[in-house]
Amino acid sequence: MSFLTVKNFMKQQGFPEEPERVCNMHFAGLYFQPRIVGPLVVLGILFQSPVLFLVLSAVLWWNVLLPGWNPFERFYNGVFAAPRGKPLLTPAPPARRFAQGMAAAFMLVVAVSIVHGWVVTAWVFEAFLVMAFAALLFGKFCLGAYIYHILLGRVAFANETLPWARRRA
Repeated sequence: MSFLTVKNFMKQQGFPEEPERVCNMHFAGLYFQPRIVGPLVVLGILFQSPVLFLVLSAVLWWNVLLPGWNPFERFYNGVFAAPRGKPLLTPAPPARRFAQGMAAAFMLVVAVSIVHGWVVTAWVFEAFLVMAFAALLFGKFCLGAYIYHILLGRVAFANETLPWARRRA
């Protein structure tokens, strides 16, 4: 993974520029949450579990509304970062919270769809979740944060944060 890709991801999330070593550690910490939530989404899909989707949605809404109390970041800080002298994760900037809110909303739609037997709706939103998590985990691209910048009219900035974008001279 190139440092430029990581740097673009961090910009996309709304974090300030950091030296390469610190940025890479910060990036690794931020990936703690999707590395847990992504597989849980897959389990929710396999078992068509509205309870799992509701729980994941609730946790992500918690992260959006109380970013300083994000359980994933608090666990990471307490178990991995602080004992090893790594930089602590700070509360998520608006772009990251928007992305979490978008995922939370999609998971809520999936849960409600499963409960009501709206199979096609559940499948469509599950497919969006799989694509978004795949782009995030394998492509270092956060669709929710990208959409956040687009909605704010920051199209050029959003495009500069794409994983394959290169800095202009």
